[in-house]
Amino acid sequence: MDTSAIGRRALPVRRIEEHPLAPADRDAWPATLPPVRQMLAEGLDLGPVTVLTGENGVGKSTLVEAIAVAYGMNAEGGSTGAMHATRASESPLGEHLQLVRGAGAPKRGFFLRAETMHGFYTYLEDVGIGAPLHERSHGESFLDLVSERTHIRGLWILDEPESALSLSGCLALLGLLRELVAQGSQVILSTHSPVLAAFPGADLRELGEWGIRRTSYDDLDLVRTWRLFLGAPGSFLRHLD
Repeated sequence: MDTSAIGRRALPVRRIEEHPLAPADRDAWPATLPPVRQMLAEGLDLGPVTVLTGENGVGKSTLVEAIAVAYGMNAEGGSTGAMHATRASESPLGEHLQLVRGAGAPKRGFFLRAETMHGFYTYLEDVGIGAPLHERSHGESFLDLVSERTHIRGLWILDEPESALSLSGCLALLGLLRELVAQGSQVILSTHSPVLAAFPGADLRELGEWGIRRTSYDDLDLVRTWRLFLGAPGSFLRHLD
C-alpha cells in the first residue's frame, strides 16, 4: 500500500466542525460529554484512517453515529442509500455538524454498527439485496457484509465491529479495511479491540474525561490494560470475589 499517495489524496471528510448556523446547546446531552464538547469547540481533523478508543459511555458511538448522519448515511447502518428504520435512538448531534469534504473525493459511504446489524440484515433480505446473512454465524455475516461491498469507495464508518469477531476475524477485517483504503476509501473506526486499534498507519484518538487526545498505540489505555490482564489475570479476577 503506497502510504505517501494515500496521504496526498482527497478525503471524503477532511474535518468535522460545529455547523455555524446550527450550534449545539452546550448544556444538553450529548454536548455535555467532554469529547463531543471538544469536537464542537475545536473541530476534528481526519486522515485516511482514524481509530477511536475509550471506555463505555465516553461518546465514541455517539460521535461516529453523528458523523454518519451528517454524511447522509442511515443512523442504523448501511450505505448512503439505505432507507430502513426500526426505533429511532440516535442523538441530535449530526444536525449540528458541518463536514469539510475533499474536492473531488468520493461521496458514497457505508456505516457498519454492531448493535443494529440484526435489523439491517432483515432489511437487506426484505429488499432482496445480497445473500441471506441471518443464515450465517455472527462473525461470518459481518465479514461477508464488508467483503461483498468492497466496491463501495468513499467513507467507511464502523462502530465496535469486534463484538462479532474472534481474533482471527478481527485480523481478517483489518485486511479488508486496508484493501478499501488502498482503493481510495477513508475509514473511521470505533473499537475496544487492541487488534483493530493496531490498524497500520491509523491516527489513534483516545476519548475520555479529558476530551479527545491523539496518542500512540503503546500508550493507549486499552492496550496497557490488556497487556496487564494477559500478564497476570489473577490480579484482576481476585477483585470479583
